[in-house]
Amino acid sequence: MAFNSREYEWADVTVIAAGRDITGIRAIKINRKAEREALHAKGRNPHSIQTGNKTYEGSITVLQSELIALDNAAGGDALDLAFDVLVGFGNPSLGDAITRKRAVGVRINEIDESLKQGDKFMEIELPFICLNWQNVD
Repeated sequence: MAFNSREYEWADVTVIAAGRDITGIRAIKINRKAEREALHAKGRNPHSIQTGNKTYEGSITVLQSELIALDNAAGGDALDLAFDVLVGFGNPSLGDAITRKRAVGVRINEIDESLKQGDKFMEIELPFICLNWQNVD
C-alpha cells in the first residue's frame, strides 16, 4: 500500500459561494467556538467542564470583481444575502480524495472597501457568521 503524506495546498481549494465558483478568492477562514465553563461545587477544584452554545464565524477574502458579483446576486448589497459556502479540498488529478465542508447560512457582517496609491487590485475581507460548519458526504 502506498503512503501519501501530501497536505492540501491553496491550489487544491475550491470555494463555491452563493452558487458560484469563486475564482477571485484570496483567503478563507473559519472559526469554531464552544462556550466552556468549569463547574465548581464542594471543594476548590472543578467537578466538570460544562459546554454551552457553539458559534461559527469566519471571513472570505475576495477580489473586487467577486464582491460585485455577490452584490449583484443580492440585488444590490451583499449584506442582504444569505448563502452557503462549499469548500472542497483536494486535487483528483493527483489521486486525492476530495474532502468537502459546508458553511451553512452565511451572512456577511461588514464590507470595508479600500484602495490606495500603488495598489494593482482591491482585496476585500468579508467577515461573516454562519449557522454551522459541517462535513459533506
